[in-house]
Amino acid sequence: MKSLLKRVVSAALVTFGVSAGAAAQDLTIGLAGAVTSIDPHFHALNPNLNVSKHIFDFLVDQDEQMRLRPGLATEWRTIDDTTWEFRLRRGVKFHDGSDFTAEDVAASIRRPPTVPNSPSSFAIYTRPIVETIIVDPHTIRFRTARPYPLLPNDLAQVAIINRAAETASTGDFNAGRAANGTGPFRFVEFVPGDRIVVQRNDSYYGDRPHWARVTLKQISNDAARVAALLAGDIQIIENVPPDAIPRVRANQNLAMAQTVSNRLIYLHLDSFRDQSPFVTDRAGAVLPNNPLKDVRVRRALSMAINRQAIVSRLLDGAAIPAGGLLPDGFFGSNPRLTPMPFNQEQARRLLAEAGYPNGFGLTIHGPNDRYIKDEAVLQAIGPMFSRIGIETRVVTMPWATYASQASAPNYAFSVILVGWGAGTGEVSSPLRSLLATTNRETGMGTGNRGRYSNPRMDQLLAQALATVDDARREQLLQEASEVAVNDVGLIPLHYQINVWAMRRGLTYAARADEYTLAHYVRPGN
Repeated sequence: MKSLLKRVVSAALVTFGVSAGAAAQDLTIGLAGAVTSIDPHFHALNPNLNVSKHIFDFLVDQDEQMRLRPGLATEWRTIDDTTWEFRLRRGVKFHDGSDFTAEDVAASIRRPPTVPNSPSSFAIYTRPIVETIIVDPHTIRFRTARPYPLLPNDLAQVAIINRAAETASTGDFNAGRAANGTGPFRFVEFVPGDRIVVQRNDSYYGDRPHWARVTLKQISNDAARVAALLAGDIQIIENVPPDAIPRVRANQNLAMAQTVSNRLIYLHLDSFRDQSPFVTDRAGAVLPNNPLKDVRVRRALSMAINRQAIVSRLLDGAAIPAGGLLPDGFFGSNPRLTPMPFNQEQARRLLAEAGYPNGFGLTIHGPNDRYIKDEAVLQAIGPMFSRIGIETRVVTMPWATYASQASAPNYAFSVILVGWGAGTGEVSSPLRSLLATTNRETGMGTGNRGRYSNPRMDQLLAQALATVDDARREQLLQEASEVAVNDVGLIPLHYQINVWAMRRGLTYAARADEYTLAHYVRPGN
């Protein structure tokens, strides 16, 4: 595992010679994920954040390995145990020419909890703040209810909008009326399901982007995305499918960049409802008692999955079998959490112990256009479940349809395939969102689609989030992960390896956070 991580990270920065077209000022990028909104506070979804980072800035920035660095804040420090102070850049302008000040930051912190119909709210990152104090136009302080060392990490996820847009609707952002940021590019056009167009912000305070105009094309079909790159219609694509990697590697006009991702692909299980809509007897009638509430059943499902076969045969090695919530190298990852051993006989015994010697019926759902070979992964897992006696049907659909049904308030499914990228770069991110008991007031559990709840895990997580000492906080996060994973709050499948392909003459530093950022795509030397 560690040797693979080292080998993959070493390939993160790839540089190629200058091609004849390197001086062109237009760039077209092939995105794999569907962008659901331009509103930077609507949906905590990687494709949306990817677009936000072109138009908006953040108080705290992150490099390609998710290390914190100055953004709109030049520095930050603690004043006391519960007060953080951020010093803001001077002379920064929004795209409409207005000045950036602490008032804009305060508005950006207030807005996320108020955005209606958010499928996954950014409030998880702002809820620790109980008071915002504007010291002067370029100094702002945040008070938290208790010591909270992760505030800079959290604020690396919250886009800064103009204060005039605090009450703007998501539709206003999508139409461009409120898409007024300080970022390296200005909004031009959003065509849902097709493209986002931006143009260079020549007044940007940071390094001037090379590209005058960028088109972010949404091409969820893997083959179509690769074909567009090969045809020269697109200059760089993300999420190169594993079966295309040998072809890309052999093409003299292309090259790749890759690194281990912060994204876990996993199964979420409905361990909350007494009756779950897609857990049935063999005749198709919903069972009166939900077997997914029994940890033995959840463990049996995990044991039934041959992760190594999925990674080596289906994903051609472009992933790492997962036992925990983040791979080695990220803060809080737990080396004791290794992939669940593949053991069909033991899985059958566990089902019998739980009172299901003859199994039951199950439908598992997932997207067919969001993650690397997502539909194929589910189609492989279905028969694995069937072999231990759980008669399994697989249903997949486009992400836009699937996400709305799989999220609150619908929770329409019983077992789903999902992915989570730890935007903060450490393990409290999946713990807070995916496994913490759902609590609207604290913002916990915003992505907890199985509505899993474990008081011991909640206690350890709360203790970790209030612990300033890094070594002790990491230990507590590891313990919290161990409690949740051993209780099978979710079923880890694999960690993705992020792979980009580009035309010769371009460079891109591969990112653990999966973002494909036009301002970091540069002509080669």
